[in-house]
Amino acid sequence: MVAKISIGSSLYGALAYNGEKMNEAHGRVLGANKIVLPTDGHINIGAMADNFKAFMPKMGKTKKPVLHISLNPHPDDKLTDQDFEILAREYLDKLGFGEQPFIIYKHEDIDRHHIHIVTVNVNEEGKRLDQSFLFRRSKKITTELEEKYGLHKAQREKVSPDTPITKVDPKGDIKRQVQNIVKLVGMRWHFQSIGEYNAILGLYNIKCEMTDGKVNGREYHGLVYFATDDNGNVISTPLKASRLGKFASRIAIDNKFERDKNKIEIRATKRLVTKALSAASDKDDFISKLKDSGIDLVLRYNNDGRLYGATFIDHNAHTVLNGSRIGKEFSANSLNLWFSDPSAKPSVKIHTNESANHSQTASATDAAPHAKKTQDNDFGYDQTLPELGLFQIGPDFDPAEEAFARRSRRKKKKGRSL
Repeated sequence: MVAKISIGSSLYGALAYNGEKMNEAHGRVLGANKIVLPTDGHINIGAMADNFKAFMPKMGKTKKPVLHISLNPHPDDKLTDQDFEILAREYLDKLGFGEQPFIIYKHEDIDRHHIHIVTVNVNEEGKRLDQSFLFRRSKKITTELEEKYGLHKAQREKVSPDTPITKVDPKGDIKRQVQNIVKLVGMRWHFQSIGEYNAILGLYNIKCEMTDGKVNGREYHGLVYFATDDNGNVISTPLKASRLGKFASRIAIDNKFERDKNKIEIRATKRLVTKALSAASDKDDFISKLKDSGIDLVLRYNNDGRLYGATFIDHNAHTVLNGSRIGKEFSANSLNLWFSDPSAKPSVKIHTNESANHSQTASATDAAPHAKKTQDNDFGYDQTLPELGLFQIGPDFDPAEEAFARRSRRKKKKGRSL
């Protein structure tokens, strides 16, 4: 049984997260302590928060008084609601929180049913409970419970750079899948913009959007992730980067953009794209020849059907490049003209300077150990659970694509005025 513990400040956020599962009929309350539960089963999040606050002192020095714990048994352990509640109460007793106010939720949104516990780590006098070696004690307790009740030993899933990446399975644990895919994409691929980042995430049915707003008067800039179907339609609730880990955060991804500027070697990709374009007869033939060379082409259209973005995903070099980075003849504007008019095919010249390319590749290989060390630091696991904050979803942004879109709108307005 794997236990995950998050220590935070947002009581309402933890309650709202679990309340959302109940509203979607994917969860229910199994039990509580010192919290009044309504007899009709309809949980009022505000009333529950008031119950907690009645126990917690109005003035306290503890900045993060909330514990949000999930207990995840092995998939082969078939437990009843009563079994889950017994495990939760015994786990809290052994951890030293058995007399605290708490609520036990069962989540059924995935095949592997599990429980969440929301409690507080301060007593009635406002003094913080003993949290020394909390995670170590938690691990010892779950091992004891596994042995006592004959449960399977469940270990935390680990990923490595060699772990295969597959599309999100809507029937599985979406959060865990998104978490692993985002981590692996960051470890394995090179990209320099949110548009390029989304191009590679899209292959695995994930999209990412920037979030900007204010919380308690402070500006907030983050990322939010969604699982999608094969057509790009959203099939999950928003997953804030903080729910996935620090490797998925706005800061980590922005830092990766900067690092990858010095790591990406364009020439090898450009040579393959140029060869495919030179031999292609039309758009479909171009896309087919790119695939034969191990490159995917992601095209983005506006509501009027105008091509405004073209991104090349090179599976050979694990590199994602907007067309304009490779050359103006591969930009969305140039490709849109050709796709609309076969006679406007871009003129390209095939280069065969293998020695220069080999030198660049060797240089990149020599630098690889240092690059890997940085990746390992930035893409390490963060085991915290969510605190739901206020955010406003904004659009994906790529400077080159945005500039092109503005030019297209100006041309359209001029045409109307004429």
